[in-house]
Amino acid sequence: MLKMDNIVKKFGTIVANDNVSIQLNKGEILAIIGENGAGKTTLMKILYGMYQPDEGQILINGKPVVFKNPVDAIAHKIGMVQQHFMLFDDFTVAENIVYGREPKKYVFFDRTKCNREVEKLCDIYQLPINPKRRVYECPVGVQQRIEILKVLYQDVDVIIFDEPTAVLIPQEVDELLKTIKKLASMGKSIILITHKLNEVMNVADTVTVMRNGRHVKTLRKSETSIEELSYLMVGRKLEKQLIKDTPKDKVILDVKDMVLKKEGEKSLLDHVNLTVHTGEIVGIAGVSGNGQSELIQCLTGLTKVDSGTITLNGKDITNHTVREVRESGVAVIPEDRYQYGTAKNITVKESLLMGHEWRDDLQKYGIFRQKEIKRRANKLIEQFGVKVSSQEQKCGELSGGNMQKAIVAREVDHNTPFLIAAEPTRGVDIGAIEFIHSQLVQKRENGDGILLISSELTEIMALADTIYVMYEGKIAGKLKNGEATKEKIGILMAGGSLSEQNQKSS
Repeated sequence: MLKMDNIVKKFGTIVANDNVSIQLNKGEILAIIGENGAGKTTLMKILYGMYQPDEGQILINGKPVVFKNPVDAIAHKIGMVQQHFMLFDDFTVAENIVYGREPKKYVFFDRTKCNREVEKLCDIYQLPINPKRRVYECPVGVQQRIEILKVLYQDVDVIIFDEPTAVLIPQEVDELLKTIKKLASMGKSIILITHKLNEVMNVADTVTVMRNGRHVKTLRKSETSIEELSYLMVGRKLEKQLIKDTPKDKVILDVKDMVLKKEGEKSLLDHVNLTVHTGEIVGIAGVSGNGQSELIQCLTGLTKVDSGTITLNGKDITNHTVREVRESGVAVIPEDRYQYGTAKNITVKESLLMGHEWRDDLQKYGIFRQKEIKRRANKLIEQFGVKVSSQEQKCGELSGGNMQKAIVAREVDHNTPFLIAAEPTRGVDIGAIEFIHSQLVQKRENGDGILLISSELTEIMALADTIYVMYEGKIAGKLKNGEATKEKIGILMAGGSLSEQNQKSS
C-alpha cells in the first residue's frame, strides 16, 4: 500500500538518504533500524511531509504523491506518534485528542460530543482511558496512549512510531507492544523506529536495516536474529561485555538522609540514603522525573541540599561548590549533553578541555599550552572513536552519538576515583553503547566507583552490581544484581511494594 522509491536527501555535502527504498503492506509492522546518523529519522520526516526529497518518490496504492507538510501526509492517512509527547498538560484527555479537529455545535466547541467521540474511539481500539481526566494527572504510559489515540482520531491507515518506549517502565512497554500488534491486526500498517532489537523481535513482521544513509537489507523477522541485525547495523560483530568480580571493601560515596525541599510542596528528595564502594557500579533506576536529576545536581554542587550529608572518600563535600566537588575526585557524564555537557557553538577541542583547564600540563600561569591541548584532543578523538572532520569542528555539527562519546572521553580522562554517569547512552546506537559500556566496566575494574543513573533498564541490569530504585524522590527499594528482575524493578518504579507482590504470588 505504501512505497518510498529511491529517496535521496542531501543537506549541503552530507547525503542523509542515498537511494533508499522501502515498502509497507496493509496490516504489516515494519521496523526500521540503524545506528545514529543512518538516515532513519530523515526518511520518516520525508514520509510525514516535514522534509521534501531531492530525488525519488512516494507512492500510495501505486499512485505518486507529494507531501508539502504534515497536513498533506495526514490527508493521505499517514500519522506519526512523536518521540516527545506533544500534549497540553492542563487540557483533558479528550481535548488533547480532538485538538485541531474539534467537534462543533454551531460555532462553539461541543464538549459533550467530544467526550462521546473519544469514548467511542477508545472502545473501537480497546484503549481504555477517562476522557475527562487532565493530562497532568496521567502517568507516562497513559500519556503515550493519548498520543496514539490522537493519531487514530485522524483516521489514518499508516502509523509511524518514533522510539516509542524511551520513557516507559517495563510493564508499560509490554502494554504498548501489545497495542501495536492489536492495531496491525485491525488493519493498520505500522512503521516502528527503535534502537531496541528485543522490541523488533517481539512485534515486527519485517525489518529494514539502514547504515550510512543507505538501505542495507530487508528481512522477514522470522528469518533473522538479534545477532544478525546487530552485525548488519554496525558492520561488525559486537563483543559481549564480560564483567569480572572486583573487591568492594571501601565506601567511596556515602549519602545519608539527603533532603531537598521545594517551597510549599513535598520534598524533591526525601531522606535519600545510598552508598557506592570502590570497584562497584551502583545503578539508579526509575522513570525520569522521580528525583534523579535533583540527586545529580546535589551530588555535583549545582544545588544545595536542605539537610543530610554527602561524603566522598571520607571527606564531607555537602553543599561544596562545583569546582570543590570536582577537585575532591568526581567526574560527571551529565544527563543532558547540551544543557550540562557542552555548548553547541564551541569546538570539539574546547569541549574536550572543559574541566581540565587547570591541569599543569595544559596551562602555565593561566596561559594555555595550545600544542599540548591539541595533542590531547587528537589522542582522545582517536582513542574513543569520535567521528569529526577536525578538532576545530563545532560541537553542534556532531551527531548525538559522537558528541556523547566526546563527553565520555573527557570525563573518563579525569581519572577520578568516582564517576557519575547519568544517561550515558541516551539516544546513541548499539555500536556507541557497546563502547561506552566498555569504558565504564574498565573504570570499575580499575577499582573506581561509579554511580549509573539510567532510564534504560537493560543497561542498569547489564552493568550494575547494586540497584536502587527511585520513586517520587525516595529510594523505593534496593536490590543486588543477582536478585533483580525486570518485573521486580518495574513494580518499584511504579510505586509498588515487593512484599505486596510476594503476598499476591503466594
